[in-house]
Amino acid sequence: MNALLEKYAATSVPRYTSYPTAPHFQSGFSAQKYKGWLESLDPSQPISLYLHVPYCKKICWYCGCNMKLAARYDPIAQYTDTLLREIDLITDVLPAGMKISHLHWGGGTPTALSPQDLERVMTKIFDKFSLSDDAELAIESDPRTLTPEMSAKIGELGFTRASFGVQEFDPKVQAAINRIQPPDMVKSVVDDLRAAGVASINFDLIYGLPFQTVESLQNTIDLCVEMLPDRIALFGYAHVPWMAKNQRLIDEDALPNSQARLKQASAAAKKLEALGYQPIGLDHFARPNDILSRALKSGKIRRNFQGYTTDNAETIVGLGATSIGRTPFGYIQNIAETGAWARAVEQGVLPIAKGCDLTPDDKLRAEIIERIMCYGMVDLKAVTDAHNAPENWCESNTGKLNSLSDDGLLEIDDGVLRLTQAGLPLSRVVAAAFDAYRTNNSGKHSLAI
Repeated sequence: MNALLEKYAATSVPRYTSYPTAPHFQSGFSAQKYKGWLESLDPSQPISLYLHVPYCKKICWYCGCNMKLAARYDPIAQYTDTLLREIDLITDVLPAGMKISHLHWGGGTPTALSPQDLERVMTKIFDKFSLSDDAELAIESDPRTLTPEMSAKIGELGFTRASFGVQEFDPKVQAAINRIQPPDMVKSVVDDLRAAGVASINFDLIYGLPFQTVESLQNTIDLCVEMLPDRIALFGYAHVPWMAKNQRLIDEDALPNSQARLKQASAAAKKLEALGYQPIGLDHFARPNDILSRALKSGKIRRNFQGYTTDNAETIVGLGATSIGRTPFGYIQNIAETGAWARAVEQGVLPIAKGCDLTPDDKLRAEIIERIMCYGMVDLKAVTDAHNAPENWCESNTGKLNSLSDDGLLEIDDGVLRLTQAGLPLSRVVAAAFDAYRTNNSGKHSLAI
């Protein structure tokens, strides 16, 4: 199996948190068209909100997110004011009575906002929307800058889940990525949030970091599990310095090669399973009683820009600079540059930069790809029938699977595609076989492992 994994580990493939993937969104997308999409939503169906805060108080060299350093608070305060106005713009367009089933704050560092500004935005949301009975409210944070006051406010506002980027606890690795956060620091903020009533704590770990070893990552997992996180995500470091300039500060000679990355990922996954965590899709692990584990058993896992989720809403409304939204009709992405985003909002215009209409073929391929990424299997006949695809669709669109099948990554029996144990870690490679937009020159992506 290792030889097979090594063959594909260095393949550059999308993460498939959407289909089509973001690089294929079209520039100059019509804000008027997006307005029409929102106006035509069914008010009986709940929606999700994603709020993006691009600011960080400290810059991590490994980060590939859309973020900027906030040396003072004024830009964040101004950003908050504009975010409030964008919420007004959106709710003026949406049908009355829309409910929220999921809300997620991402970044950047959302807790770069002051507790007072976080409360202002959440109060506006509570004023404009009602919440589903089982609504999930989630927020990402940085243990280095999260204050006890903010932890208390997060609990007071009813957040149900908080996520932290732990990445790696080895001091040498932390110094190499400019993210110094000892285990005691992380434990302190976890304790504060739990005391404030936040029920679910998630940790993000990264393999493939400079100077990282199998042993250092195993030790990090041991230290994490002592804090009893409900979920752990295990991501491969995506070294994309042509996109993220801060990554140019990473010592490339210290980065593990594909074989070393594979060993780190495999050993970490085995350890997490041995410690009682349920594997979820490609890179998530959850305690057996976590809602994500229960959703896996009931076939209700989804995959979106936040990773694996129980969010079944067909519409995600993105708020803030560079946020991405989704409707049944297509994807949209807000303007990335904060100044241009703010100017559009001030002019009363939905601040759209890019988007794409979903064709019937896009929707069919999206479901196939999502099922592969979530469950490692897909009933091709059932999905194509549900989408009223031509009878010969599978025959015409599965040719790329032959070499993957010959290599033992998958099996197809009576129209059902199943990844083998060897194929599961390479689900992105299998999913890519159904990507109609993918070509040999379709852009640079992160490594398969």
